[in-house]
Amino acid sequence: MDLGLKDRVYIVTGGTRGLGLAAARELTSGGAKVVVSGRSTHSLAAAEAELGGPGQAVGVVADNADAGTPDRLTAAAHEAFKGLDGALISVGGPPTGTTDSIDDEQWRASFESGFLGAVRLSRAVAARLGEGGVIGFVLSTSVYEPIPGLAVSNALRPALAGYAKTLAGEVGPRGIRVVGLVPAHIGTDRTLELQSITGDAGTTAAGIPLRRLGTPEEFGRTAAFLLSPAASYVTGAMVTVDGGTRASF
Repeated sequence: MDLGLKDRVYIVTGGTRGLGLAAARELTSGGAKVVVSGRSTHSLAAAEAELGGPGQAVGVVADNADAGTPDRLTAAAHEAFKGLDGALISVGGPPTGTTDSIDDEQWRASFESGFLGAVRLSRAVAARLGEGGVIGFVLSTSVYEPIPGLAVSNALRPALAGYAKTLAGEVGPRGIRVVGLVPAHIGTDRTLELQSITGDAGTTAAGIPLRRLGTPEEFGRTAAFLLSPAASYVTGAMVTVDGGTRASF
C-alpha cells in the first residue's frame, strides 16, 4: 500500500533513538524527508546517516523546553526541504517518582519540556501547515489510567491529550489533522527501565494479550500511517499501540 509519503516533509522530535527514530525510519523509507531533533550532535549525525543523509534527513540539536526550538525546527524544514507537511512530537519520558517524592523543580522542568514545549511546537507547526497537514503527539497509556510510580506522567500526559483533542477541533476546518499515539509495552530502553522501577506485570509477556512486547518498528509503521495522506479522515483520535493490554474501549 502506497501511503503517499513521497517528498512530504516532517519534523520528528526525539528522532535519534527509540520510538522517534523508528517513526523517522518508516517515514523516510516511504519517501518522506525529515528534520529530526535531539540533544546530542553525535546521535544526530548517526541518525542523519541512517535515514538517508542530507537529501532526506537533517538533524537539529534542540531541547523541547527551549522557547526558540519551534522556530529553529520549522526554519530548518523550510531551508532544507522548502516546505512542511507535519510533525511527530515526542518528548523524553518524565522522571519517575510518587507524588511525595517529586519536587517543585522536577515538576517545572517536566512541564516545560513535556507539556509546554509540545504545545509551543504544535502551535508553530500548525501556523505553517496547509490543507492535508498533520500533527501527531506521542503520549502514554497514563492518558487513560495512572501508572504506579509515574506521578508526573499521570498528570501531564492526560493534559496533553486534552490539548491535542482541542487542537484537532480548532485546526480541522483548515484541513489539518491532529492525532495522538498511545504506545505501551514496546521493547525500548525506556520500557525496560520502567519495568525495573515499577515491577509492572503488564510489561512482561504474560500480561499482554499478544504475549510479547511490541517492537519499535511496529510503532513506527503505525505512526507513519497516521501521519500519511492514507489516514486523511483520522483526526482527534488517540490510537493505542499496546498489544491489546488496555482492557477498556
